[in-house]
Formats: sequence, C-alpha cells, structure tokens
Amino acid sequence: MLEVLTGTGLATAAGLNAALPLLVLGALDRWTGLVTLPEGWQWLSGEWVLAVLAVLLVLEVVADKVPGVDHVNDVVQTVVRPTAGGLAFGAGSGAQTTAVTDPEAFVTSGDWVPVAIGVLLALVVHVAKALGRGVVNALTLGVGAPVVSAAEDATSLALSLSAVLVPLLVLVLLAGMAVVAVRTARRRRRRRPAGDLPEAVSP
Repeated sequence: MLEVLTGTGLATAAGLNAALPLLVLGALDRWTGLVTLPEGWQWLSGEWVLAVLAVLLVLEVVADKVPGVDHVNDVVQTVVRPTAGGLAFGAGSGAQTTAVTDPEAFVTSGDWVPVAIGVLLALVVHVAKALGRGVVNALTLGVGAPVVSAAEDATSLALSLSAVLVPLLVLVLLAGMAVVAVRTARRRRRRRPAGDLPEAVSP
C-alpha cells in the first residue's frame, strides 16, 4: 500500500513538473540514506542524469511562468510529463526494469503495469494543469501565471518529498488538490459573463 502511495505521489508530481520528482529520487538516493532505488533504477542517481534533470527543471520552472511561453511548454510537456510519471511510479514503487527481449513475455509478466499507471496519472494531472492555466491566463490577462506556476511547483515538491518520506501524506495532498480544482471550476462558472448565457426565445 505504501509503495502504491509513493508511486502515486511521484507520478502526480510529475504531471505538474516532469523533472522534479525524478531529481528528488535520484538526489536522495545518491546523497542520503533516505532512499534506496531498486537495482534497475539506480541510473537515476547518476551524476550526468542528475545534471540533465537539474537543467530541465530550471528550464521548465522559468518557461512555465511566462504567459504564452507556458502554453508552448505545456504542449511539449504532453509527452515529457507522462513519460516522467511512468518512470517516477516505476522507480518509487520499487518496480524493476527489464530488458525486453521477448515482448510477449514482457506483456504477460505485468512488469509494464506500474509504468503504465504512472503515465496515466501524470497525463491526467498534466491535462488538468494545461486547461486550468488557459483559464487563469484568460481571466488575469497572464498576470496570474507566475503565481499559479509557483504554487504548482511547490505542490510538486511537497508531493515528491511526501511520497518518499511520509507516503500517507500523499492522500492529504491529493485531497487538497481535488478540493482546489472543484472550487476553481465552481468560481469559473459563477464568473461566466451574462453574454455567455443562451438568449431567451421570444414568443
């Protein structure tokens, strides 16, 4: 159960920021005793991998805070974030990578399931984030983008650390995200201008 929560938290975090959960996993494995990655995932703590992840993290953090550029970034991240989510779930839940020499055996073994779950979780979060950002930019003329982006980065970091250190906190954070999403959707409906309502049919 805790392994599932760890994978879920990391994959969800990847849906908000692709590099952050992978960087957290790799860094904690390399420089602390808090995380020990499974044998098949130890490459995540390699120096060059951490360096690349750090660069990608900086690029995404900066690009996501510039109105207009954030939309382009979200388009690019449609592939990157789900991929990162699959890797994060697989590594965080203790799944082992395997060399796929026999595709049929790989499918029947179920080794692909954790990665697939992570991909789907990150994709759902990414799509919600991208759609929500469009609404924020439209309502605030782009002014709200840096604020919302910073909140998403903080949430991604909190999810990543919680998933690794205190997996049960993932449930609390996910519940909080759901509440915020519901409230945002309700406020959007209330603020919809009267011009958007269908005209009354004259008798």
